[in-house]
Amino acid sequence: MSRAGTDELYLRDLGLLLKERALEARSDRDAAKGSDRSAYAEGRLMGLYEVISLMQQQATAFGLEASDLNLHDLDPERDLL
Repeated sequence: MSRAGTDELYLRDLGLLLKERALEARSDRDAAKGSDRSAYAEGRLMGLYEVISLMQQQATAFGLEASDLNLHDLDPERDLL
């Protein structure tokens, strides 16, 4: 496999893994409301929100599609806040 092919697979896999963790973090935050873990859960979700938002912005700047990162079906503003 060429280097370019490996890079594409890496980006798709990384995007998918981050998306899964972000949605899990949102679920954890929602379940933790009012508990001692609430601040931790909110912080984790916000960190993942920042990473995914930055990945999407950089993809646009480099002429990549969100689908190249496996993030085409995630809107951080709508889905993570």
